[in-house]
Amino acid sequence: MADRTIGVGIVGTGRISDLHAMEYLQNSGARIVALCDRNGDRARQKALQWGIPDVAVTDDPSQILANPAVDLVEILVPHDLHLEIALDAAAAEKAVSLQKPICVSLEEADRLVEAVRDAERPFKLFENFLFFPPVLKAAQLIKEGAIGEPLSIRIKSNPGTSQTAWEIPIDAETWRQSGTRSGGGPLVFDDGHHKFALAWRFMGDPQEVHAFIGNTDRGDGLFFDAQSIVSFRFPGNRIGNLEVVYSPELEIQTRHYAQDDRVEITGTRGVIWINCGHGRLADAMPLAVHSEGRTTKFPDVETGWEQSFILSTRHFIDVVRNGGKPVLTADEGRRILRFALAAERSAAENRTIRLAPR
Repeated sequence: MADRTIGVGIVGTGRISDLHAMEYLQNSGARIVALCDRNGDRARQKALQWGIPDVAVTDDPSQILANPAVDLVEILVPHDLHLEIALDAAAAEKAVSLQKPICVSLEEADRLVEAVRDAERPFKLFENFLFFPPVLKAAQLIKEGAIGEPLSIRIKSNPGTSQTAWEIPIDAETWRQSGTRSGGGPLVFDDGHHKFALAWRFMGDPQEVHAFIGNTDRGDGLFFDAQSIVSFRFPGNRIGNLEVVYSPELEIQTRHYAQDDRVEITGTRGVIWINCGHGRLADAMPLAVHSEGRTTKFPDVETGWEQSFILSTRHFIDVVRNGGKPVLTADEGRRILRFALAAERSAAENRTIRLAPR
């Protein structure tokens, strides 16, 4: 497939689709040929907004899968719909990019992992934070030994308010309030997937997870699963935690979600800080490392959150055209789902959840 342009069909044209479409619209190796949304008017509006007015539009995912011009399906639908559409896409022999999380249960994830295990076309669980430039740079520095062996990871997720944030359609928020549809809360489980993926990327699979997950009324009829803290222990006497705090009056600089993310990784000989994510607080250095008695700052690392989507999509286009391993694979997506579900279960049962080694 390296010698021709990949035809892309997008199933689900909600708010997040703008970021998923960016690289497909500018990469010469791919082009969007079809859009699908149960709200056909929304899909047609996206086609006009993206400058592809003649693209095929439907409200039926099966028409996307039956379209011979579609080589790759980007699935951006509520979590409870992931399994059915992804299974159908794999059966139709399409390359698949499925928005995180992989499914809402491990039983569903097992079915999907098995279905794509021997598929001829690649399957990817879309996780953009692993392609966020400060995260990529941190991973490179750690691989080079900048902080020695990582011993702990601390992740802070801090939603607030923003005068510059994008508008989120109400239907994109309401389905996330349902545990049946979403699989868990909007911050710890849904957005938390990014953070659990980061912890897994730098520390591996946890052996124990313990969580307290709060419940805060936002005042608009919706809730946030905050204030919350999730602690995890890894093999080799290593630890980590995720802290989620909703600060309703905290102004955050952002073009996307009104949220800031910060990460601190401590190793045997140094510390590395990632000081931004969805948005930014103040003028903190995006990336810094302290080792051997001195601090090195990286002011020029790209911090636009959209770059994580662009780079993630670019990587998968290359995998589909030229071969290679997607990031994340279905099995890796299941491992992160296991991590996230352990946190939800721990909070519900008020006990530590011990996970068997893989």
